[in-house]
Amino acid sequence: MKREMEFERVLSYFDEDGDGKISPNELRSRMAKIGGEFQLKEVEIAIEALDSDGDGLLSLGDLITLMESGGEEEKLKDLREAFEMYDNEGCGFITPKSLKRMLKKLGDSKSIEECKLMIKRFDLDGDGVLSFEEFRIMMD
Repeated sequence: MKREMEFERVLSYFDEDGDGKISPNELRSRMAKIGGEFQLKEVEIAIEALDSDGDGLLSLGDLITLMESGGEEEKLKDLREAFEMYDNEGCGFITPKSLKRMLKKLGDSKSIEECKLMIKRFDLDGDGVLSFEEFRIMMD
């Protein structure tokens, strides 16, 4: 409920005429007030990409989709950084050896066999290592 209220506040900031939707002119005007200079055509293209009902305006639902997708991108970026810490061999996978090394850095000593078992739980394709996609699924 609190998040939806935040989204509604954002919508009301951009919605200068109070119709519950953000027009290209409203978006351009408000962005200019916070330092973003955009051509009308640029904001029209941005709105068109996000407009779910084709009316040329952003609704609350469109705004929520936009704001939550940004969070998803950030989450993926954070997961990628975490994955790369474990993939300390730089091979694109978390191997039992790289998992053992990272866990040791974190103060948790495990044997290679224990690391193999940990990986096996999330190793969807059975290749003995974790890909980024398998790591992402494990972290969800």
